[in-house]
Amino acid sequence: MPADYEAIFRELDDRIDGAISALLLDMNGDLVAYRNRSGLRPLETMRASNGLLLFASENCAFAGLKGETQQLLPGSIRRVDAKSGRSVDHILNSRGCKAKLCAYETLYLGSPNTSVEGHSHRQTRHNIGLALGRIVAERVQADPLLMPPIVSSMPKTGGPYADGLFDSLAEQGVLAERSDVVATQFLERTLLGRPKARQSRIAQKYLVSESAVAKRTIIVVDEALIRGDTSQAVTTMLLAAGAEAVHWAIGSPPIVAPHYYGMGIDTLDELAFWQALKRLPPELRAQSLRFHRMDPPALKIIESNIATAIQAATITYLPFRALVPILANRLEGIDLSPFTLEMPTPAGRQRADRNLKALLAALPVNPRLRSAS
Repeated sequence: MPADYEAIFRELDDRIDGAISALLLDMNGDLVAYRNRSGLRPLETMRASNGLLLFASENCAFAGLKGETQQLLPGSIRRVDAKSGRSVDHILNSRGCKAKLCAYETLYLGSPNTSVEGHSHRQTRHNIGLALGRIVAERVQADPLLMPPIVSSMPKTGGPYADGLFDSLAEQGVLAERSDVVATQFLERTLLGRPKARQSRIAQKYLVSESAVAKRTIIVVDEALIRGDTSQAVTTMLLAAGAEAVHWAIGSPPIVAPHYYGMGIDTLDELAFWQALKRLPPELRAQSLRFHRMDPPALKIIESNIATAIQAATITYLPFRALVPILANRLEGIDLSPFTLEMPTPAGRQRADRNLKALLAALPVNPRLRSAS
């Protein structure tokens, strides 16, 4: 008797609170593609011109192929019959949940060559770099008597951001060089894992070009600053190699929220933002607890505090208000909880609330701080 995959995945979708995109191949050769109701993780399909039905997490996998592509809808399955090749979609009719694509897909995880609803990740990241460059230009003034600063991306992910920032500086008449002076020795991500193991891998993963950075000012461009341990390690390497100063330009607002949906960021306390906030005097904390709504002076205080902690000359985050117009007409379809602490799923909200209350309870008592929570 054939399995009732519609019923099976409906029950699964109702029970699981999280982010899932998956393919199931059964013993008969039938294939079932599933994307859960949150929509946080993508799942793309293509009916190729030769009739084959293809699946991938991102549509960049279909580059060079001819056919029609589309996203699998959140809260649905597509079953492909092994014998006929025909496919049938089933909406699972799960309880209501507004589907949103995780911001990390657009800003970090997704390939630059991927596009979502016609919006290229590469172009989005380049536009962020342009906006970021307008802020960095005010903070990193090149001395005409010295060698111009070097704009370097962090390997693999920071390139489009650095290109946009460099173009922005050029538009404003700021002389700079675009050269990547930080490289990786292996491709393994260092975001996941226990702190000591991660720090060991970070130390082994990165290396810098000593001859290129000696006596130069370096602007390192990255998509996010999460815990701060990678940026601290790279800053230390650059300064040890003779760099005059290291500035960080970050293509997203401060990461204020843990991420319970597969990114390995489980607590508030491990985030650089919260470590900085804990170092602030009580009277300055309340404004920072407005998160994405904090005013510019509060953001500058957070930036300065983190810069000091990692031995950088400056850190410049992309303000949330600058990110909003870049995402503009797709803002409602992107989960921005890393910057807002407004989790996209019920269990995520409950866990984040518990985490936040526990952290605030451990801070020195301050009436303004309590009211902000």
